[in-house]
Amino acid sequence: MSEFTTKFNTLLMDMRYRSVHVPMNHWQSQRTSEKEGMTYSLELQHVNFQMKVAQSIEDLQDQVKPNLPWAEDHFLERVSGQPLNPPPSEAWWPFAVAGNAEHKEGKKFSHTYPERIWPKLAEAESRGINGAVQPEIFGIRYEYGDLEDVINLLAHDPYTRQAYLPIWFPEDTGAVEGQRVPCTLGYHFLLRPGEEGLHADIVYHIRSCDLFRHFTDDVYMAARLLQWVVGSVRDRGIDVRARSLIMQISSLHVFEGDTARLKYLTDKIFEEEEPQYGSAV
Repeated sequence: MSEFTTKFNTLLMDMRYRSVHVPMNHWQSQRTSEKEGMTYSLELQHVNFQMKVAQSIEDLQDQVKPNLPWAEDHFLERVSGQPLNPPPSEAWWPFAVAGNAEHKEGKKFSHTYPERIWPKLAEAESRGINGAVQPEIFGIRYEYGDLEDVINLLAHDPYTRQAYLPIWFPEDTGAVEGQRVPCTLGYHFLLRPGEEGLHADIVYHIRSCDLFRHFTDDVYMAARLLQWVVGSVRDRGIDVRARSLIMQISSLHVFEGDTARLKYLTDKIFEEEEPQYGSAV
């Protein structure tokens, strides 16, 4: 059994026996009062999930078992350098629901990860500007950065504490337009000396995560992002290896309608292994 599977099983047990009931009013900006199985969620708060990250894509896929091919397809869209909205892989996302269409403005979603990872190009696209020369897009004082800037910073200063890729932007604060807002807050990359040379960790901050529909793919794509950043930094002459994913989740939850599945899976764990699980939280 992989480290990921063991820890995922622990989360299942915690969700069944240590979670709290939280009333639900909205989900993905939709009202849930009239949706069957969504009047409340079971929630674990302030979860810290950690695992070693495999060095190869194939080993990581074997370790985490994400929803393939979608998870890898969408990850490649995220790092493509293009602010895709909607990303093509949306068409084969395994958990798509009909209500998702309500959260597009015209033919676009309120946000996508490729847009947030490549905001300079997203701004150019929103203005209808094409070509190699992109407009400057500024925050309060300085020009926006993107994933390429994070990689350049790590290559220039491997021990920096500033290599952070935000996904949550100021326009999300307060959700004042009633829009969907990202679950992910951002990713922090930290390179430090280890037993086998320079190692890289990724600290993944996420405000909300569905244990059944999103957790596995979120873990996979964060770990893949670490692999991708490590490979890009190595291409710039820095000898570094991927080491760990540290995922900090404010709210890890399952819906009311998933409680039967939760009971089935945890009963199955006891029947097959009878483990002595400690809490993951």
